[in-house]
Amino acid sequence: MHTFTSGPLQVHVLPSKTYKTNTILIHMRAPLDEETVTKRALLPYVLQNGTERHPSRQHIRRALDELYGATLNVDVSKKGESHLMTIRLDVANEKFLKDKEPLLEKGIELLASVLLSPTGDNDRLDKEIVEGEKRTLKQKLDSVYDDKMRYANKRLTEVMCEKEPFGLFVLGDKNKVDDIDEKSLYEYYEHVLLNDVIDMYVLGDVNENDMKNMIEKYFIFPEGSKRPSEKNKKVEHKAIEDAKEVIEDEDISQGKLHIGYRTGVTFGDDDYFALQLFNGIFGAFSHSKLFVNVREKASLAYYAASRVESHKGLLIVMSGIESNKYDDATEIIFKQMEDMKNGQFTEDDIEQTKAVYKNQLLETMDVPRGLIELTYHNELTENIKPISEWMSEIDKVNKEDIVRVAEKVQLDTVYFLKGKGGHSNE
Repeated sequence: MHTFTSGPLQVHVLPSKTYKTNTILIHMRAPLDEETVTKRALLPYVLQNGTERHPSRQHIRRALDELYGATLNVDVSKKGESHLMTIRLDVANEKFLKDKEPLLEKGIELLASVLLSPTGDNDRLDKEIVEGEKRTLKQKLDSVYDDKMRYANKRLTEVMCEKEPFGLFVLGDKNKVDDIDEKSLYEYYEHVLLNDVIDMYVLGDVNENDMKNMIEKYFIFPEGSKRPSEKNKKVEHKAIEDAKEVIEDEDISQGKLHIGYRTGVTFGDDDYFALQLFNGIFGAFSHSKLFVNVREKASLAYYAASRVESHKGLLIVMSGIESNKYDDATEIIFKQMEDMKNGQFTEDDIEQTKAVYKNQLLETMDVPRGLIELTYHNELTENIKPISEWMSEIDKVNKEDIVRVAEKVQLDTVYFLKGKGGHSNE
């Protein structure tokens, strides 16, 4: 990987002859903040709808079609206490085409116009586009409530991280959507260009010097834009005195039992890979304790799994249960955690988990977006772990390391979304 800076952009070129497409992905990062979270959830979707040269979604589609069916996608996500906006362009590699159209350069020009020349007047974005995307954002927020698994996860995070930025929902707050208009969103957009930490990834069969020339030609940022000096990368790990229990009623047939733990370990820490293997044995895979003991043997859950939030140091258990099985389910989930802390797992469990985890990483690396995401982890930490070393780091982890990590894990919050009429079986 080669890295260079162009204005506020830090550009990472990952040359690869594996793919027939070139992927250009821009990650824009800012702290999660109650004041900006809803505007930020809206902004990239507005930007992808029109530029000065291509003033509507139809015009942009036409431009993409002319690039042999290139695709443009935007997204918002949360990594630790950072709120990410992502814009991605996938374009065919012209080396594989009969006519030698300069597709990569035209793609970069289009991507630059999406980010830097949105359609609108001098001090505002296009009103029609903004209003349309506000409606869509409200629908997305409504649909989270309808998807009870996702809703339970949202509520767990809100309760668990109530006074922390991580407690904010990635798509913002429905009650704040109407406060946004084309002028206030434009003001926020200007703030973003001046203050965000912006990383661009170029993955494909490309020449680094050509990339540098094209990016410097088309990505002209407003005066005053510079890469911010990055601080606040250290995650504060909160000590837990008393775990919280929150039970809410909904008219649903299947209860959602979601449990949040603090691990005290984040990406870049020495124990990071031990935590991943702990999670693999505990709940991440189909051979894990939660899946086998809670779902298969005890038949207490429709699903039972766990995942790690690598940049915040959280472990989240998710399960779907009958509403009258709350006590039985929590008891057996806590028992699996105790077994992990007591080292009640075998060398075979460790080896199987290492194999599955490594296989999962290799599959992720096989896809351009996946490889970029894994590489981007290192932008969010001061302790860089190059991808080339991950496999040997995984191999080094032993039982002692996994038990040490398990002992750090603290219960923070039990959240239960209970179906009406369901009873606790005390």
